[in-house]
Amino acid sequence: MPDNRPANPEGLGARQAALDVLRDILVHKKMLDVALDSSTKLNQLPTRDRAFARMLITTILRHKGQLDAVIEQVQSKKGERPSPETLVIILYIGIAQIIFMDVADHAAVDISVRLAESEGLIRQKGFVNAVLRRITREGKSWVEAQDPITLNIPGWLWQAWVKDYGEREARDIALASLTEAPLDITLKNSKETALWLGALESSCLPSGSLRRTSGGSITDLPGYREGAWWVQDASSALPVKLLGDIAGLHVIDLCAAPGGKTLQLASAGAQVTALDVSTSRMKKLMHNLERMKLTDHVHTVIADALSWQPKTQADVVLLDAPCTATGTLRRHPDLLLFKTEKDLLQLSQLQGDLLDNAAPMVKPGGILVYCTCSLQRREGEDQITSFLTRHPDFIKVTPDISRIGHMETVLTDAHDIRVKPYHLATLGGMDGFFISLLKRS
Repeated sequence: MPDNRPANPEGLGARQAALDVLRDILVHKKMLDVALDSSTKLNQLPTRDRAFARMLITTILRHKGQLDAVIEQVQSKKGERPSPETLVIILYIGIAQIIFMDVADHAAVDISVRLAESEGLIRQKGFVNAVLRRITREGKSWVEAQDPITLNIPGWLWQAWVKDYGEREARDIALASLTEAPLDITLKNSKETALWLGALESSCLPSGSLRRTSGGSITDLPGYREGAWWVQDASSALPVKLLGDIAGLHVIDLCAAPGGKTLQLASAGAQVTALDVSTSRMKKLMHNLERMKLTDHVHTVIADALSWQPKTQADVVLLDAPCTATGTLRRHPDLLLFKTEKDLLQLSQLQGDLLDNAAPMVKPGGILVYCTCSLQRREGEDQITSFLTRHPDFIKVTPDISRIGHMETVLTDAHDIRVKPYHLATLGGMDGFFISLLKRS
C-alpha cells in the first residue's frame, strides 16, 4: 500500500534541528549556548519553529533523568539502553512532547516515527512507534509517581543544597530550578519604563527589570536595534542597582563579558574599565556597547583578572566571578549534565584568588562588589567570610534594598543578598544569585 503522507510534514524540520542540537550536547558534549549558536538547521527555521525547537531542547535537558527512567520502564530488558544514541534522542523528543509539552499525542508519535525514518533508522521505526504509543497510555501516570528532584538534580548538587539550606528549602530550590525562565530586560533609560512596558508587552518587576513571557525573536522586538535595552536576568541586574548613583565614578568590571553589568554601569554615567580574559567574549561585549551607543563610557581590556592591576585605584570594583552557575539552571539546563563537584572545588579556589587580586584595585573608601550566580554557600557566603579574615581593611556594607524594590526576602541575616529561584515565584521566579558589598577602610 503506497505511503500518501507528505514527505516533509509540518514541524519535522523543528524536530530535526532539535535532534542535531541535542546530539551535539549529549554525544559531542557541547554546551547548550554553543550548540544553539552553531546549528545551521536551527537558525534557518522560521521564528515560530525555532522557538518550538529551543523549548523542546531545554525541556529534554531539564527532564532528562525522568525521560531516562521512562525509557527504562518501557524496556523489555531492564538496564539495556536503546542503540544507537540517535534513537535514544528521538525517544526523548517523542516522550517530552507527550509528557511535558502541549503537543497532541498522535502528532508526537507520528512525527517521531518520521524523524526516525529521516535519520535512516528504518528498522527501528516500529520500535519508536510501539514505545511512544505505550507512553501515551501509561507514561503520564509513571511520571506522576516520579521524584523529579532525585532523577534530574545531580547527587553532589542536591547534597550541597541540603547542607546549606536544609532539605525542605533545598526541595523548593530544586523544583524552582527545573522550571522555564521568562525573558528579562534592562532598559538603557529607566525613565522610559512606561513606554517600553507596552511596546514589549511586558511587566515590571519590583527591582525595575522588565519581564516578557510571550515568545518571538529577540532581535525583532521593538527597541532592540535602536539600542533601547538589552537582555539581562533580573537577578544579574541587582549588583549595579545596589550601588545607587555612580555617575562620574571610575568602576572596574572584572570578568565583564558578555557585558550586561558593563552596560548598566555605562548607562548610569560611570567611567568603566571592562576586563575579560576571553577575546571572543570581549568581541560580544564590544558589539553590545556599539549597539547601545555606550562605547565612549567604557575602556576595554583583554587580560587575566588573576594578575592584572590598574594604574590607578577605582571607586568601585565589581567582580562577577566564574562559578558553577547553578543559579541559572532554569536558563541553562545543560549544566545539570556537565557540572561536577570537582568544578565546585576548582572554581571556589579561583574565586578566592580573584578576590585577593581585586582587593588592591579598590581605593580607600571605595566598594568591592562580589557576586556569583551560584546557589552554593561555598561560592558565596563562605568566600566573603574567608576574604574578610584575609583582608581586615575591608568591612561589609549592608545593601540598601530600597534600590531594588524593597525585596526584603533576599537580604540575609549576614547582610548579604541571596536570591533563590523561588523568589518572586508568582511573577515567574528569579535566577539564583549572591551579592556582597565590601568597603575598604
